[in-house]
Amino acid sequence: MQFLKEIFYLFYPKLCVNCEKTLLQNETLLCVICKNDLPIIDDNKHINVTLMSNFYGKVSIQAVHSFLFYRKKGVTQKLIHQLKYKNQPEIGIFIADWFGERLKTLNTFIDIDYIIPVPLHLKKLKSRGYNQVTMFGKRLSDILNVEYKPDILIRTSKTKTQTLKQRFERFSNNKTKFKLVDTTLFENKHILLIDDVITTGATLEACANELLKTQNIKISVATMAYTQKD
Repeated sequence: MQFLKEIFYLFYPKLCVNCEKTLLQNETLLCVICKNDLPIIDDNKHINVTLMSNFYGKVSIQAVHSFLFYRKKGVTQKLIHQLKYKNQPEIGIFIADWFGERLKTLNTFIDIDYIIPVPLHLKKLKSRGYNQVTMFGKRLSDILNVEYKPDILIRTSKTKTQTLKQRFERFSNNKTKFKLVDTTLFENKHILLIDDVITTGATLEACANELLKTQNIKISVATMAYTQKD
């Protein structure tokens, strides 16, 4: 069996997502050089304040953590692109394995009851075939030993990509975009809301505002990446 694997690998080598060099058999997704170059966000007070500043005065959030800095043409952008548009869910698992172990050590995450993803609109979900954060969320739920609930928050309106929108336009789009199916399930619970990237925080803010219709709910946020401001 090992011999067959080696023959297959010889003719169909796996490539590094970032530099596209052939991976060694003990490497996954990234070569060791690119893996060492990952812009991992240090868990320090300054960056925590920066992340929280996306929500100050707008919505009540307990804590915000992201794993990687997202920079144009950087390794994180390539990882997220492959995950989001090339159906490589193993990237979500790869990030969750690393990130989840960090979250387990943080006091702000020890009482999480449920993990829920930012949902896609049904039409986009059918078109793409998957939500890019699904496997990320499922693996986090395993690591943190909490339930993953993907169907409680739904997206009620479909919008065009928001990449180039200003924050005001994005927030205006998000006002009625999400709906909580059950407003009692999360009463007196601490919810971890997850997504791939924080850019302005507008989408997460809209989700949180809908979740806050639940009595006595607490919300924290965890994302794979955070767009580093110039």
